[in-house]
Amino acid sequence: MNVFDLDTPALIIDLDRVETNIAEMAQRSRETGVRLRPHTKTHKMPEIARLQVDAGASGITCAKVGEAEVMVAAGFDDILIAYPIYGPAKLARLQALRDKARILVSLDSTEVAQGLGELGVASGSPVEVYVEVDTGHHRMGRAPGTPTAELVSQLADIKGITIIGLLTHAGHAYGATSLADRQLVVDKELIDLLATQRLCAEAGVVFHEISVGSTPSGRLEMARRGVTEVRPGTYVFNDTNMINLGVATQETCAAHILATVVSRPTPERFVIDAGTKCFTSDGVGRPDWIQVVGRDDLTMQFITEEHGVGTLDQSRGGKLSIGDKLLLIPSHVCPVINLFDSAYGTRNEEVVQELVVAGRGRVR
Repeated sequence: MNVFDLDTPALIIDLDRVETNIAEMAQRSRETGVRLRPHTKTHKMPEIARLQVDAGASGITCAKVGEAEVMVAAGFDDILIAYPIYGPAKLARLQALRDKARILVSLDSTEVAQGLGELGVASGSPVEVYVEVDTGHHRMGRAPGTPTAELVSQLADIKGITIIGLLTHAGHAYGATSLADRQLVVDKELIDLLATQRLCAEAGVVFHEISVGSTPSGRLEMARRGVTEVRPGTYVFNDTNMINLGVATQETCAAHILATVVSRPTPERFVIDAGTKCFTSDGVGRPDWIQVVGRDDLTMQFITEEHGVGTLDQSRGGKLSIGDKLLLIPSHVCPVINLFDSAYGTRNEEVVQELVVAGRGRVR
Protein backbone atom coordinates (compact mmCIF):
# COMPACT_ATOMS: atom_id res chain seq x y z
CA MET A 1 0.00 0.00 0.00
CA ASN A 2 1.23 3.50 -0.81
CA VAL A 3 1.54 5.74 2.23
CA PHE A 4 -0.88 8.26 0.75
CA ASP A 5 -3.58 5.59 0.60
CA LEU A 6 -3.65 5.36 4.41
CA ASP A 7 -6.54 6.77 6.42
CA THR A 8 -5.59 9.86 8.38
CA PRO A 9 -4.29 11.14 10.66
CA ALA A 10 -1.50 8.57 10.77
CA LEU A 11 1.99 8.37 12.22
CA ILE A 12 4.50 7.51 9.50
CA ILE A 13 8.03 6.22 10.15
CA ASP A 14 10.49 6.24 7.24
CA LEU A 15 12.56 3.16 8.05
CA ASP A 16 15.35 3.97 5.61
CA ARG A 17 15.91 7.30 7.35
CA VAL A 18 15.70 5.69 10.77
CA GLU A 19 18.42 3.22 9.81
CA THR A 20 20.60 6.00 8.39
CA ASN A 21 20.23 8.09 11.56
CA ILE A 22 21.02 5.09 13.76
CA ALA A 23 24.07 4.16 11.69
CA GLU A 24 25.45 7.71 11.75
CA MET A 25 25.29 8.01 15.55
CA ALA A 26 26.65 4.48 16.01
CA GLN A 27 29.59 5.29 13.77
CA ARG A 28 30.43 8.37 15.85
CA SER A 29 30.30 6.19 18.94
CA ARG A 30 32.77 3.73 17.42
CA GLU A 31 35.10 6.49 16.23
CA THR A 32 35.28 8.17 19.63
CA GLY A 33 35.18 5.02 21.77
CA VAL A 34 32.29 6.44 23.79
CA ARG A 35 29.41 4.06 24.53
CA LEU A 36 26.05 4.86 23.02
CA ARG A 37 23.01 4.17 25.22
CA PRO A 38 20.10 5.71 23.26
CA HIS A 39 17.01 6.93 25.05
CA THR A 40 13.96 4.95 23.99
CA LYS A 41 11.44 7.47 25.34
CA THR A 42 11.52 8.99 21.86
CA HIS A 43 10.26 5.98 19.94
CA LYS A 44 8.87 3.62 22.63
CA MET A 45 9.11 0.74 20.15
CA PRO A 46 11.16 -2.42 20.79
CA GLU A 47 11.70 -2.86 17.03
CA ILE A 48 13.49 0.50 16.83
CA ALA A 49 15.48 -0.22 19.98
CA ARG A 50 16.59 -3.51 18.43
CA LEU A 51 17.90 -1.63 15.39
CA GLN A 52 19.91 0.62 17.73
CA VAL A 53 21.43 -2.24 19.71
CA ASP A 54 22.17 -4.27 16.58
CA ALA A 55 24.01 -1.22 15.21
CA GLY A 56 26.29 -1.14 18.24
CA ALA A 57 24.50 0.53 21.16
CA SER A 58 25.79 -0.86 24.46
CA GLY A 59 22.33 -0.79 26.01
CA ILE A 60 19.29 1.44 26.15
CA THR A 61 17.88 4.17 28.36
CA CYS A 62 14.28 4.40 29.56
CA ALA A 63 12.49 7.19 31.39
CA LYS A 64 10.21 5.15 33.61
CA VAL A 65 9.87 1.66 35.08
CA GLY A 66 6.92 1.05 32.76
CA GLU A 67 9.03 1.69 29.68
CA ALA A 68 11.73 -0.62 31.02
CA GLU A 69 9.14 -3.35 31.57
CA VAL A 70 8.19 -3.16 27.90
CA MET A 71 11.83 -3.40 26.81
CA VAL A 72 12.75 -6.25 29.16
CA ALA A 73 9.71 -8.18 27.95
CA ALA A 74 11.07 -7.68 24.43
CA GLY A 75 14.42 -9.22 25.39
CA PHE A 76 16.64 -6.23 26.26
CA ASP A 77 18.97 -6.97 29.15
CA ASP A 78 21.02 -3.80 29.81
CA ILE A 79 18.84 -0.82 30.68
CA LEU A 80 19.38 2.48 32.46
CA ILE A 81 16.23 3.97 33.97
CA ALA A 82 17.29 7.61 34.04
CA TYR A 83 14.83 8.57 36.73
CA PRO A 84 14.61 8.32 40.52
CA ILE A 85 12.64 5.24 41.61
CA TYR A 86 10.79 5.75 44.86
CA GLY A 87 8.17 3.85 46.86
CA PRO A 88 7.36 0.19 47.58
CA ALA A 89 5.29 -0.41 44.45
CA LYS A 90 7.96 0.79 42.06
CA LEU A 91 10.77 -0.88 43.98
CA ALA A 92 8.98 -4.22 43.74
CA ARG A 93 8.64 -3.77 39.99
CA LEU A 94 12.29 -2.76 39.77
CA GLN A 95 13.38 -5.95 41.48
CA ALA A 96 11.23 -8.02 39.11
CA LEU A 97 13.15 -6.41 36.26
CA ARG A 98 16.50 -6.95 37.98
CA ASP A 99 15.72 -10.66 38.15
CA LYS A 100 15.80 -10.69 34.34
CA ALA A 101 18.22 -7.95 33.27
CA ARG A 102 20.92 -5.54 34.32
CA ILE A 103 19.05 -2.42 35.44
CA LEU A 104 20.83 0.80 36.41
CA VAL A 105 19.04 3.83 37.84
CA SER A 106 19.78 7.50 38.44
CA LEU A 107 19.02 9.57 41.52
CA ASP A 108 19.80 12.83 43.26
CA SER A 109 18.79 12.24 46.88
CA THR A 110 19.47 10.10 49.92
CA GLU A 111 15.73 9.40 50.26
CA VAL A 112 15.63 7.55 46.94
CA ALA A 113 18.97 5.89 47.66
CA GLN A 114 17.71 4.50 50.98
CA GLY A 115 14.90 2.60 49.27
CA LEU A 116 17.19 1.29 46.57
CA GLY A 117 19.72 0.29 49.20
CA GLU A 118 17.13 -1.73 51.12
CA LEU A 119 16.25 -3.46 47.86
CA GLY A 120 19.89 -4.16 47.14
CA VAL A 121 20.50 -5.63 50.59
CA ALA A 122 17.36 -7.76 50.51
CA SER A 123 18.13 -9.13 47.07
CA GLY A 124 21.80 -9.71 47.77
CA SER A 125 22.71 -7.66 44.70
CA PRO A 126 23.56 -3.94 45.09
CA VAL A 127 21.70 -1.54 42.83
CA GLU A 128 23.99 0.28 40.42
CA VAL A 129 23.28 4.00 40.48
CA TYR A 130 24.30 7.14 38.68
CA VAL A 131 24.21 10.38 40.65
CA GLU A 132 22.53 13.10 38.63
CA VAL A 133 24.19 16.51 38.45
CA ASP A 134 22.58 19.81 37.45
CA THR A 135 24.96 21.22 34.83
CA GLY A 136 22.65 24.04 33.76
CA HIS A 137 19.23 22.63 32.85
CA HIS A 138 17.94 23.21 36.40
CA ARG A 139 15.63 20.22 36.37
CA MET A 140 17.17 17.56 38.59
CA GLY A 141 20.43 17.11 40.43
CA ARG A 142 22.42 19.19 42.83
CA ALA A 143 24.87 21.75 41.54
CA PRO A 144 28.25 20.43 40.40
CA GLY A 145 31.27 20.62 42.65
CA THR A 146 30.88 20.58 46.42
CA PRO A 147 27.06 20.14 46.58
CA THR A 148 27.17 16.95 44.50
CA ALA A 149 30.39 15.71 46.12
CA GLU A 150 28.75 16.06 49.54
CA LEU A 151 25.75 14.06 48.33
CA VAL A 152 28.01 11.37 46.90
CA SER A 153 29.80 11.05 50.25
CA GLN A 154 26.45 10.54 51.98
CA LEU A 155 25.35 7.99 49.38
CA ALA A 156 28.59 6.04 49.77
CA ASP A 157 27.56 5.16 53.32
CA ILE A 158 24.28 3.56 52.21
CA LYS A 159 24.50 -0.21 51.98
CA GLY A 160 22.94 -1.93 48.99
CA ILE A 161 23.87 0.55 46.28
CA THR A 162 26.97 0.93 44.12
CA ILE A 163 27.80 4.37 42.74
CA ILE A 164 29.11 3.88 39.23
CA GLY A 165 29.31 7.48 38.05
CA LEU A 166 27.79 10.86 37.36
CA LEU A 167 24.92 11.56 34.99
CA THR A 168 23.53 14.75 33.53
CA HIS A 169 21.17 15.94 30.82
CA ALA A 170 22.18 19.06 28.90
CA GLY A 171 18.60 20.07 28.21
CA HIS A 172 19.69 23.69 28.16
CA ALA A 173 21.57 22.90 24.93
CA TYR A 174 18.16 23.16 23.25
CA GLY A 175 18.32 26.88 23.96
CA ALA A 176 21.68 27.35 22.26
CA THR A 177 21.26 29.32 19.06
CA SER A 178 24.46 28.28 17.30
CA LEU A 179 27.11 25.58 17.18
CA ALA A 180 29.44 27.87 19.10
CA ASP A 181 26.84 28.27 21.84
CA ARG A 182 26.36 24.49 22.07
CA GLN A 183 30.11 24.03 22.30
CA LEU A 184 30.19 26.43 25.24
CA VAL A 185 27.40 24.46 26.94
CA VAL A 186 29.31 21.22 26.48
CA ASP A 187 32.62 22.76 27.54
CA LYS A 188 31.15 23.96 30.84
CA GLU A 189 29.25 20.71 31.33
CA LEU A 190 32.44 18.64 31.14
CA ILE A 191 34.51 21.05 33.20
CA ASP A 192 31.89 20.82 35.95
CA LEU A 193 31.52 17.03 35.76
CA LEU A 194 35.24 16.33 35.78
CA ALA A 195 35.81 18.73 38.67
CA THR A 196 33.02 17.00 40.59
CA GLN A 197 34.51 13.60 39.83
CA ARG A 198 37.87 14.77 41.22
CA LEU A 199 36.27 16.09 44.41
CA CYS A 200 34.53 12.76 44.93
CA ALA A 201 37.81 10.90 44.44
CA GLU A 202 39.53 13.17 46.95
CA ALA A 203 36.79 12.25 49.42
CA GLY A 204 37.46 8.57 48.78
CA VAL A 205 34.63 7.76 46.36
CA VAL A 206 36.17 6.73 43.05
CA PHE A 207 34.17 6.00 39.90
CA HIS A 208 34.89 6.23 36.19
CA GLU A 209 31.55 6.62 34.42
CA ILE A 210 30.28 9.95 33.12
CA SER A 211 26.97 9.64 31.28
CA VAL A 212 25.70 12.62 29.32
CA GLY A 213 23.57 13.31 26.34
CA SER A 214 20.94 15.04 24.34
CA THR A 215 20.58 15.07 20.58
CA PRO A 216 21.78 18.70 20.22
CA SER A 217 24.85 18.10 22.39
CA GLY A 218 25.57 14.37 21.95
CA ARG A 219 27.91 14.52 18.97
CA LEU A 220 30.00 17.22 20.65
CA GLU A 221 30.06 15.36 23.96
CA MET A 222 31.41 12.22 22.32
CA ALA A 223 34.57 14.11 21.45
CA ARG A 224 35.19 15.33 25.01
CA ARG A 225 37.70 13.80 27.39
CA GLY A 226 36.11 11.99 30.32
CA VAL A 227 32.78 11.13 28.70
CA THR A 228 32.14 7.39 28.77
CA GLU A 229 28.51 7.25 27.63
CA VAL A 230 25.99 9.35 25.68
CA ARG A 231 22.20 9.01 25.76
CA PRO A 232 20.60 10.89 22.83
CA GLY A 233 17.03 10.05 21.92
CA THR A 234 15.51 12.39 19.35
CA TYR A 235 18.21 11.72 16.74
CA VAL A 236 16.50 8.49 15.69
CA PHE A 237 13.56 10.46 14.20
CA ASN A 238 14.50 14.17 14.46
CA ASP A 239 11.93 17.00 14.32
CA THR A 240 11.66 20.71 13.56
CA ASN A 241 13.34 21.53 16.88
CA MET A 242 16.42 19.71 15.61
CA ILE A 243 16.14 21.38 12.20
CA ASN A 244 16.06 24.83 13.79
CA LEU A 245 19.05 23.92 15.96
CA GLY A 246 21.03 22.92 12.87
CA VAL A 247 21.51 19.25 13.81
CA ALA A 248 18.93 17.86 11.36
CA THR A 249 17.32 18.61 8.00
CA GLN A 250 13.98 17.72 6.48
CA GLU A 251 15.81 14.86 4.76
CA THR A 252 16.94 13.35 8.09
CA CYS A 253 13.50 13.62 9.72
CA ALA A 254 12.05 10.12 9.83
CA ALA A 255 8.73 10.63 11.64
CA HIS A 256 5.82 12.40 9.99
CA ILE A 257 2.12 12.94 10.51
CA LEU A 258 0.05 12.15 7.43
CA ALA A 259 -3.01 14.41 7.41
CA THR A 260 -5.84 15.25 5.04
CA VAL A 261 -7.05 18.70 4.03
CA VAL A 262 -10.67 18.79 5.20
CA SER A 263 -11.55 22.45 4.70
CA ARG A 264 -10.63 25.42 2.50
CA PRO A 265 -12.78 28.13 4.08
CA THR A 266 -10.88 30.96 2.36
CA PRO A 267 -8.41 31.09 -0.54
CA GLU A 268 -5.60 31.56 1.98
CA ARG A 269 -6.70 29.23 4.76
CA PHE A 270 -6.73 25.44 4.95
CA VAL A 271 -7.57 22.99 7.71
CA ILE A 272 -6.18 19.49 8.22
CA ASP A 273 -7.58 16.63 10.31
CA ALA A 274 -4.75 16.65 12.86
CA GLY A 275 -4.46 18.92 15.88
CA THR A 276 -2.98 18.85 19.35
CA LYS A 277 -4.05 15.21 19.79
CA CYS A 278 -1.54 14.37 17.06
CA PHE A 279 1.12 17.09 17.27
CA THR A 280 0.91 18.17 20.94
CA SER A 281 1.10 21.92 21.54
CA ASP A 282 4.89 21.96 21.90
CA GLY A 283 6.46 24.75 19.90
CA VAL A 284 3.28 26.68 19.13
CA GLY A 285 4.15 30.11 17.76
CA ARG A 286 7.76 29.30 16.91
CA PRO A 287 8.64 29.91 13.24
CA ASP A 288 8.46 26.66 11.25
CA TRP A 289 7.23 24.80 14.33
CA ILE A 290 5.40 22.32 12.09
CA GLN A 291 6.74 21.92 8.57
CA VAL A 292 4.87 20.56 5.55
CA VAL A 293 7.20 18.34 3.53
CA GLY A 294 7.77 19.63 0.01
CA ARG A 295 5.38 22.58 0.41
CA ASP A 296 7.21 25.77 1.29
CA ASP A 297 4.05 27.64 0.29
CA LEU A 298 2.14 26.18 3.24
CA THR A 299 2.54 27.50 6.78
CA MET A 300 0.89 26.04 9.85
CA GLN A 301 -0.56 28.81 11.99
CA PHE A 302 -2.24 27.14 14.96
CA ILE A 303 -3.82 23.89 16.09
CA THR A 304 -6.73 22.96 18.33
CA GLU A 305 -7.64 19.49 19.53
CA GLU A 306 -8.74 18.06 16.16
CA HIS A 307 -7.89 20.83 13.71
CA GLY A 308 -4.66 22.08 12.21
CA VAL A 309 -5.01 25.50 10.60
CA GLY A 310 -2.57 26.84 8.05
CA THR A 311 -2.22 29.36 5.26
CA LEU A 312 -1.37 29.04 1.59
CA ASP A 313 0.90 31.65 0.02
CA GLN A 314 -1.02 32.25 -3.20
CA SER A 315 1.84 34.22 -4.73
CA ARG A 316 3.80 30.97 -5.00
CA GLY A 317 1.30 29.52 -7.45
CA GLY A 318 0.63 26.31 -5.52
CA LYS A 319 -2.76 24.68 -5.29
CA LEU A 320 -4.44 22.87 -2.42
CA SER A 321 -7.80 21.11 -2.42
CA ILE A 322 -10.00 19.32 0.05
CA GLY A 323 -8.90 15.70 0.08
CA ASP A 324 -5.21 16.42 -0.53
CA LYS A 325 -2.89 14.60 1.86
CA LEU A 326 0.15 16.21 3.45
CA LEU A 327 3.19 14.89 5.30
CA LEU A 328 4.11 17.11 8.24
CA ILE A 329 7.14 17.17 10.55
CA PRO A 330 6.21 17.81 14.20
CA SER A 331 7.93 20.24 16.51
CA HIS A 332 8.79 17.79 19.30
CA VAL A 333 8.64 14.19 18.19
CA CYS A 334 8.94 12.45 21.58
CA PRO A 335 5.47 13.29 22.97
CA VAL A 336 3.99 12.94 19.48
CA ILE A 337 4.88 9.24 19.36
CA ASN A 338 3.14 8.77 22.72
CA LEU A 339 -0.13 9.99 21.19
CA PHE A 340 -0.43 7.08 18.75
CA ASP A 341 -1.21 3.42 19.32
CA SER A 342 0.77 2.41 16.25
CA ALA A 343 2.85 3.75 13.39
CA TYR A 344 3.29 2.73 9.78
CA GLY A 345 6.82 1.85 8.73
CA THR A 346 7.54 2.81 5.13
CA ARG A 347 10.22 2.42 2.48
CA ASN A 348 10.06 4.52 -0.68
CA GLU A 349 6.53 5.64 0.28
CA GLU A 350 5.31 2.04 0.49
CA VAL A 351 3.94 0.74 3.79
CA VAL A 352 5.96 -2.33 4.78
CA GLN A 353 4.91 -2.89 8.41
CA GLU A 354 2.83 -1.63 11.28
CA LEU A 355 4.74 -0.80 14.46
CA VAL A 356 3.00 -0.91 17.81
CA VAL A 357 3.98 1.93 20.15
CA ALA A 358 4.38 -0.59 22.95
CA GLY A 359 5.62 1.94 25.50
CA ARG A 360 2.75 4.34 24.98
CA GLY A 361 1.29 5.62 28.24
CA ARG A 362 3.87 3.79 30.38
CA VAL A 363 4.35 6.81 32.64
CA ARG A 364 4.55 4.93 35.94
